Amino acid sequence: MEEKKISKWQRFRERMRHTYRLVVMTMDSFEEVASYKISLMNVYLLVSSVVVIVGLLVVAAIAFTPLKKYVPGYGDASKDEVVQEAYKRITDLEKSLEAHQAYEDNIKRILVGDVQTEDEVPQGHETHIDSIVEVLPSEKEQQLKQELKLEEVADAAQESKTVSFMPRDVPLEQLYFIAPVNGEVSSGYMPDQEHFGVDILAPKNTAVKAAADGYVFLSDWTLETGNTIGIQHSNNTITFYKHNSVNLKKAGSYVKAGEAVAIIGNTGTLSSGPHLHFELWHKGKPVDATEYIRF
Repeated sequence: MEEKKISKWQRFRERMRHTYRLVVMTMDSFEEVASYKISLMNVYLLVSSVVVIVGLLVVAAIAFTPLKKYVPGYGDASKDEVVQEAYKRITDLEKSLEAHQAYEDNIKRILVGDVQTEDEVPQGHETHIDSIVEVLPSEKEQQLKQELKLEEVADAAQESKTVSFMPRDVPLEQLYFIAPVNGEVSSGYMPDQEHFGVDILAPKNTAVKAAADGYVFLSDWTLETGNTIGIQHSNNTITFYKHNSVNLKKAGSYVKAGEAVAIIGNTGTLSSGPHLHFELWHKGKPVDATEYIRF
């Protein structure tokens, strides 16, 4: 059996090396034009060389010419980077949009009184906040605090004005507030009725003053509260001035204590007459302003 295998291999080698004569003749006279000596081995080597060369040329054409764009699955590295960068920007925009929406929803909830009062918060639960975005702590607002600062306040903070904010742990009783207006308190602080501020009566066209130094983070109009001003102060304190006839300050403005920020009015569906609705918030919860301010 082994001799038979060897003899077949020898016959194959002899066949591959056996030379043939290839003659080229004219069709009419059968005149010999050229003749070549060839073997199956030569033909095999020639065909293999042609296939390898053609393959290399095709690979080079795909790798180093624009033809690679038409090959499925062959990505353009530079184009991939552009796509990844665009995806990253879109993701950042989506996060920024969600943060803005969370901030707007938070402000709306404050303005309509849909908030958690100090009495409703479990004892020992205290949230340290540093900006309005954490008035009602939630997962979105935590993300908002980390990824987005209020643009108007940031712009104002870049100005040359300096603010002497007090330490954050100062008790509210030790802070000094100026009465936004002087007059009769017609309606007091009633959180059980979702009335988180005090209503003060004052003459028409009375100037509404800032209760303390701070930045105006809200200067807008709503259906229920009309023209509204919101000011962020030091020590995690916020004040709201609602139902104004006109707002005198824009969002991002820095105001001093006693500086006019609005004119008393009767705007908004929740107002039944000219007055100022004033709210004082501390560490994310509304408090009774009459305990800290003499109107």
